[in-house]
Amino acid sequence: MAVLRCKQCGHTREVGNEYIGKSVHCPQCRHATRVYETIPFINALLKKHFLALKELHDLKKQTHQPESSSELQALNDIDIYNTTALTSSGQYQPIVQWFDKLNIKTRINHDAIDTTGFFDEIALSLGNNFNTLKFVSNQIKYVQNKGYENVKLQLDNKSTQEIKEIRTFCGEMYDYSFVAKYFYQKREKIIRLTLQTAPKIRHFFNGIWMEWFVLIKLLEYFRDHQVSAACMRSVEIQFANGLSNELDIFFLINNSIPVCIECKTGEFRTDIDKYLQLRKNLNIPKKNFIICVFGLDDKQTQGMSSMYDLTFTNERNFIQHIQSLT
Repeated sequence: MAVLRCKQCGHTREVGNEYIGKSVHCPQCRHATRVYETIPFINALLKKHFLALKELHDLKKQTHQPESSSELQALNDIDIYNTTALTSSGQYQPIVQWFDKLNIKTRINHDAIDTTGFFDEIALSLGNNFNTLKFVSNQIKYVQNKGYENVKLQLDNKSTQEIKEIRTFCGEMYDYSFVAKYFYQKREKIIRLTLQTAPKIRHFFNGIWMEWFVLIKLLEYFRDHQVSAACMRSVEIQFANGLSNELDIFFLINNSIPVCIECKTGEFRTDIDKYLQLRKNLNIPKKNFIICVFGLDDKQTQGMSSMYDLTFTNERNFIQHIQSLT
């Protein structure tokens, strides 16, 4: 296989050998991008990587600065869509220390903050166009939970633009191997998908995609606005009394301001009491404990926030609320 690496947005993916040496459009930003042979490309990257490490080591030696695993590059220096930098203990250590002060144990899920896979790309596509694409994700989730592998998407009641967006998304899922097969019957306006059965893919469509979407949107905001924040996704906490919870998204702004975001869709109302108790146990202000309900309209988020000691947002306005905290 060959490698497509976009210099404009950093998007990376494998493509067929027949594209080696050619310029193609990046599927992420549409920028003209050259395709390279895999082995020479990797060797060139490794050479640059080790040269950069040597230069960094020499610089620290000259300035008498000790090397530390807690040092993490600024977000604008890394490709947030394709990095393991967030798995560094230096990135999430402030969060562990914050919980330690409350006598709360943490269990870190490194896979949940490793963006080198394609989970974040599909999650962004789905979340950024949720009104149209929820039809697809809901069908996939339904079929998965029934134990089947084949999905039929009937599009005859969709507009031309909606059909185009749904087809583009299904093609993207196929390109990134989220589905095993994708076929569009143009005359009947039917899309047929064969699902992957891998547990990670199943969990993704069962709701994990929302966590990926929120995490990446947060990282984009922190990067673009130069906000210092330690981030975690899917972190398990255990209180001194033995009770445990898994937090969808937890981060510290400037290593001091805690924010917890729980991602929900569909029926979330039965969990309100649970989240009220969790917020109380963590002693987090109402404005810092956010329930992000995908598909909820702005009027509902405002009304729910007025009724309960929790802050309700949706996939469109949660970043606006985060902005008010920073």
